[in-house]
Amino acid sequence: MAKRFDLTLGLLTIMVWTAAVRAAQFPLRRIDAVFSRTAQQLPGPVYKYSWPRTDLQVKVAGTPIVPGLALGSWAAFTPADGKTWMIMGDLVLLQSEVGPVVQRLEAGGIDVTALHNHLVEETPRVMYAHYMGEGEPVEMAKTLKAALEHSHTPLGFERKSTSNQHQRIPQWISQLEKALGRKGKLTGQVYSVSAPRADEIRMDGHAIPPAMGIATALNFQELGGKVASTGDFVLIDGEVNPVIKALQQHNVTVTALHNHMLEDDPRLFFLHYWTVGEPARVTVALKAALAQMNVRTGE
Repeated sequence: MAKRFDLTLGLLTIMVWTAAVRAAQFPLRRIDAVFSRTAQQLPGPVYKYSWPRTDLQVKVAGTPIVPGLALGSWAAFTPADGKTWMIMGDLVLLQSEVGPVVQRLEAGGIDVTALHNHLVEETPRVMYAHYMGEGEPVEMAKTLKAALEHSHTPLGFERKSTSNQHQRIPQWISQLEKALGRKGKLTGQVYSVSAPRADEIRMDGHAIPPAMGIATALNFQELGGKVASTGDFVLIDGEVNPVIKALQQHNVTVTALHNHMLEDDPRLFFLHYWTVGEPARVTVALKAALAQMNVRTGE
């Protein structure tokens, strides 16, 4: 009986998600037209657009990093109610771009919720502007596009990354998957693992899907037998210092601790990190940190 109930509940969830996707198609096509690219459709439903800073050549403590590791501006849209949508994301900016971009976002009614570093010892210096808004989705897309035009972010037609779907999984990724007990996704040169929280996050009366940027993100770039890893842990207050201690015990550098949102419930803290090392050592450290958190089990 329980299995039948679970199956029915699962089918109903799929039906609701499918209906929401279909209802979103018309404004979604108009948003695609604003950005000259097609949204990535994620559970929620969430529609995500990405603008890698391929114009930047960034090194962290002398280590060159590819844009997919930590230099991706993005926007995520999700229907809220009726014709109202929610937008959230963050923009990767040079210091000289911060003022003009923030001013244009605010002028268009999109709130800036945080402005800070994610990395340390990087050259050139990179800042991250987090934002959110709620309203008519196409108008919010136009505001975001106008703000991006105040930076040097490449905005041309999107170049799709070469598919890794049928590529043989490199040994270093197999090591990561086995040690973490989680599977991720290889896009270009970056392997990404997502660990959503097990508890529901709400803001302004809305449940926020994990794909809106509130799932722990662990990114990896292969470096000739080693890996560079950066990302952020999404934490509630009681998890912050246990995670810091777990990372420090494994020589992982904590590079930032801050909010990304306003009025979230429960209040979330985003802890960013950086490390370079053997895949086995890195994954032991990250798994120890995940063990201090209320996250969903690996898939």
